Amino acid sequence: MEAVILFSILIITIALSIPIGITLGLSTALAMYFTSDIPLLMLAQKSVTGLDSFPLLAIPFFILAGALMCGGGISRRLVNLAEALVGFITGGLAMVTVLACMFFAAISGSGPATVSAIGSFMIPSMKERKYDAGFAAAITAAAGTIGVIIPPSIPFVIYCVVAQCSIGDMFIAGIVPGIIIGIALMVVCYGTAKKRHYLSVSERPRFSTVWKAFKDAFWALLVPVIILGGIYGGIFTPTEAAVVAVVYSVIIGKFVYKELDAKGIYECLRTTGLINGATEFMIGLSMAFASYLAMAQIPAHIADWLTGFAHNPIVLLLIINIFLLIIGCFVDNIAAVIILTPILLPVVKTIGIDPIHFGLIITVNLACGFISPPYGINLFVASAISGESIESISKSILPSFIAMVLCLMLFTYFPVFSLGLLNFIR
Repeated sequence: MEAVILFSILIITIALSIPIGITLGLSTALAMYFTSDIPLLMLAQKSVTGLDSFPLLAIPFFILAGALMCGGGISRRLVNLAEALVGFITGGLAMVTVLACMFFAAISGSGPATVSAIGSFMIPSMKERKYDAGFAAAITAAAGTIGVIIPPSIPFVIYCVVAQCSIGDMFIAGIVPGIIIGIALMVVCYGTAKKRHYLSVSERPRFSTVWKAFKDAFWALLVPVIILGGIYGGIFTPTEAAVVAVVYSVIIGKFVYKELDAKGIYECLRTTGLINGATEFMIGLSMAFASYLAMAQIPAHIADWLTGFAHNPIVLLLIINIFLLIIGCFVDNIAAVIILTPILLPVVKTIGIDPIHFGLIITVNLACGFISPPYGINLFVASAISGESIESISKSILPSFIAMVLCLMLFTYFPVFSLGLLNFIR
């Protein structure tokens, strides 16, 4: 009865487009009121104590670091380096977009931010080179999903806080899958370019050209090295790494590239405050939601039902993947991670799935939701930049979506792709 009331209210309020934070709090409060003797004061207590977490401080600082990097001239330099590396290949401009998104993903930690930063340069460039506008927007939207897979990743941080596992390990686990997804999208670019006779950007570059582009982008590329090297070198924690990234971003944008001024810093701070306010509100109420789930033993009942329904781990993981792909079409990545992690993690633990491996599975699944109508936030960002309709972009994005789902299946059933590098480092 507890589960029926809780999830019924949750589904109804989400369908009514009520903000997800209010949805979590309202459904928890009503379920508690009608099905238990737990005082409603617990909702407020768990919401506040849930935010009393040092790792959560990493979220606003990573958001701010990404904003500062975007405003400090980083995007253009990453695009130039990507063009020097792969621009000469058939469909090179689309590949440049993917590679630039991979570079920027190692800075921003956000899918929509990656689409916005790289798409503002690359979508107009592809349209000038006679690329189909729908395809240009679609490949940018798809490549932007890598922003939440290659570390640092904001959804990774949130997942680790909810699942109580290592953020540093989660970051390492995302490196190889992020690169594989990037390569898969480049294959899509090559195949589409061959079919539609898109030209390359330039001739095969000389070493001097690549070296010049690399030197120009060197300070930007150093960010993930500092973050991951510092964490695994024992120099600082993931939260402290986020602060270091902010300071580094200001120094590089202001004094090295000289493109970041006081007005730009203010805009970055304002944007970060707005995004972080909404995110922390959701996280606080999600902690109360998760606490009530545990008290009512709802995850245990769901685990028993799922394992009884599907005894085979392969089938169970397939069911979970399909469920997450559907959820991703309607619910934001961060919100879905907050809601579903306390429900599904106990289920996958019963079949021996490592929490870090499952963190990658749930993140890649929900990243596919970034490019799945009707929600598909990356589609909306790409549409705003390109001027193309969501319908036009959605038709062109199908090959990229299929490539991402194939990668998802690969990561799901072969944990070596997520845990191999982590085990090697350990």
